[in-house]
Amino acid sequence: MSSPPTASTGLPPHLSDATRDETSLRRFLHGLPGVDQVGVEQRAAGLATRSIKKASKLWAIDTAISMVDLTTLEGADTDGKVRSLCAKARRPDPERPEVPPVAAVCVYPDLVPTAVEALRGTDINIASVSTAFPSGRSSLPVKIADTELAVAAGATEVDMVIDRGAFLSGRYGQVFDEIATIRRASGEAHLKVILETGELVTYDNVRRASWLAMLAGADFIKTSTGKVSPAATLPVTHVMLQAVRDWHTATGTVLGVKPAGGIRVTKDAIRYLVAVHEVAGPQWLTPDKFRFGASSLLNDLLMQRRAQLDGHYSGPDYVTVD
Repeated sequence: MSSPPTASTGLPPHLSDATRDETSLRRFLHGLPGVDQVGVEQRAAGLATRSIKKASKLWAIDTAISMVDLTTLEGADTDGKVRSLCAKARRPDPERPEVPPVAAVCVYPDLVPTAVEALRGTDINIASVSTAFPSGRSSLPVKIADTELAVAAGATEVDMVIDRGAFLSGRYGQVFDEIATIRRASGEAHLKVILETGELVTYDNVRRASWLAMLAGADFIKTSTGKVSPAATLPVTHVMLQAVRDWHTATGTVLGVKPAGGIRVTKDAIRYLVAVHEVAGPQWLTPDKFRFGASSLLNDLLMQRRAQLDGHYSGPDYVTVD
């Protein structure tokens, strides 16, 4: 296995040593503290019951809007659909210009040029999936080409998927090397590493995969592709937030977390924001460090925002359809 292109320099010795070879990596990952399943699920459930006041709720809604990666990843995607999605990303509620734009638009690599043109002049990121999304089952040269195509077309963020078969078989060095290679292929683009936690089975595996991705150079760790059930869950996100918090303690570097798939309503988004604040800390409450991978969530956030300001629900006809 190779050394990570960015993470090895300046890391504490025990983390640098972990990436030396397959045996060292395995020893490190299996030496991580086990996750208390009952404890993490109870804490996630407890934090989910927190209520917030009206003024705080409006702040939470606007913050969640600014954290959305507005996504379309369907075989039937067209240039027109992507242009419409980009228009919504720029002005989520056309009648209310104070509503913040979303963080990013996420599309397949061949549609990145359409998003680049539609978002020109904005600060909205253009994310593209790569590495044989969503399965991750292809050769490394194909995965590299997939990534380079997206970046050359103008993607500022790359959402890659790990080879879950390799990870579950214990081939940690192979997964590490693929992430490090895609990190290099991504150039200046931010790298989000999708763990597909629904296929990892245990919280211990989620913790190990999170650390493996961070050691290999991830900027973000992401729960899911949205194509596998279960996708994002609060307990899994707690485990990943603990990982980035502990990484920050060990290295001083703040990495991001992105739950994706199944987060559709404002109530759930706020629960995730509470988890971010309580588990990782308030410095993660920015679009640079926390994202929602979603397609339908934005509509509910906009309806709930109107309800907060107007005192009644406007209904879905007052927001654009994705």
